[in-house]
Amino acid sequence: MKNIFTYSAAAVLGLGLLAAPKADAQQFSKRKKYNSVGFSLNAMNYFGDLVPQTDFTSFRFNSTRINAGVSLSRRFYPRITGRLGLSYGQISGDDALAASQTDPDAKYRNHRNMNFKNNIAELSGVVIFDLIENRNTYLKRPDFVPYVFGGIAGFYHSPQGGRRGSDNSIGSYVALQPLATEGVKYSQIGFALPFGGGVRYRINRNFDASLEIGWRKTFTDYLDDVSGVYVDPAKLTSPDALYFGNGITRTDGDFPGFTSPGTARRGKDGNDWYIVTGLALNYILTPKIKNPKFR
Repeated sequence: MKNIFTYSAAAVLGLGLLAAPKADAQQFSKRKKYNSVGFSLNAMNYFGDLVPQTDFTSFRFNSTRINAGVSLSRRFYPRITGRLGLSYGQISGDDALAASQTDPDAKYRNHRNMNFKNNIAELSGVVIFDLIENRNTYLKRPDFVPYVFGGIAGFYHSPQGGRRGSDNSIGSYVALQPLATEGVKYSQIGFALPFGGGVRYRINRNFDASLEIGWRKTFTDYLDDVSGVYVDPAKLTSPDALYFGNGITRTDGDFPGFTSPGTARRGKDGNDWYIVTGLALNYILTPKIKNPKFR
């Protein structure tokens, strides 16, 4: 299902770019092109090993976290806009919250007892394809425009795990990547393919508001620090590494994997995703047009 989302988005964007006639380069004159700056406030979720179900759309509302971003856009053609964005937000997950008691994996999750939060800083570049074109200046742009987008992004992430108290509450957090909980020192820098869609509404001469949802297909399975198998406890050289990596305080006779190296630690195959949904306010920078001089 994840591949269907990715390929569909790529196909829509590719068709949109091909649909832009070559003549637009001349017909859409410089005076019709413009820049805009934007600010967005978003909700951030993730799909990985610590979600209720191993389904692409699965997430918990209680795990939603805040994301904020700024952007700079340039309108090139009647339907095509390029956007450079910088954002910062957090994703989270918790086995204690993810599985209901009716879930077949509930007992496994309760004993694995993983939790994490991860702050993600993202720099992205996307191409936006408007489903309604505007061949005029920004002053005559449509009031309501649905659109799709796709592009590439780089991000920095830092997963942390929280120690649980006697009442199962989470206390202090510890950076997980330096612990190599699975014997892997994965990179904290990653790449993603952002794609999605939204609607844009004209407020007045210079302001637009938009509602947008975007998926990020990443190429790492370590946003939650869970990807492979349990390792030999002898390789976990600190109390924190033992606690978060081997589940040494969470053993159970029915689940030998918590003390047996090589047993699966992950709950699903495939890389992690994160999703950004929110509102943006964009301000159009009035183009400076030089009038021709007559002698």
